[in-house]
Amino acid sequence: MKMYFSADEIFEMAEEIERQGARFYEKASVLFDEPEIRQMLLSLSGMEIGHEKLFSSMRARILSDAYRGNDPDEMAASYIRAFTDGKVFTVKQNMCDALTDKTTLRDVLNMALEAEKNSILFYTGVKRLLPEALGQETIERIIAEEMTHIVNLTDKLKSC
Repeated sequence: MKMYFSADEIFEMAEEIERQGARFYEKASVLFDEPEIRQMLLSLSGMEIGHEKLFSSMRARILSDAYRGNDPDEMAASYIRAFTDGKVFTVKQNMCDALTDKTTLRDVLNMALEAEKNSILFYTGVKRLLPEALGQETIERIIAEEMTHIVNLTDKLKSC
């Protein structure tokens, strides 16, 4: 069975991932008194907001009723469907619900690492669906930034 995703659906999922990431980092920042930790989390929130805006502008630029992802073996569509069905992670899950006044920095960093890894996995599938001219380079840039987030979060995790 062929599974098609419109550009609108794909980019709405990507925007939601970034919105949730931004909210998570912002909410997590208020849990800590240390200015360095707060600034790091707020900086990550700002980057996620930037990614959301990029996805939003890509969506506006390429949105058309005629566009369907190019996926001859249906692998990318099946991959994305696994995400949207909650088999890999739930796009609509609110990570902020896991934050409490008892949440430690280690907890926040581990949750953030998991979310960043999942976003990279999702964007890798999205990239495969898009023709090069419709934004693969932008998706690659976002994946690279998410990888940088993983490196920074891992470094911070080692020091706490």
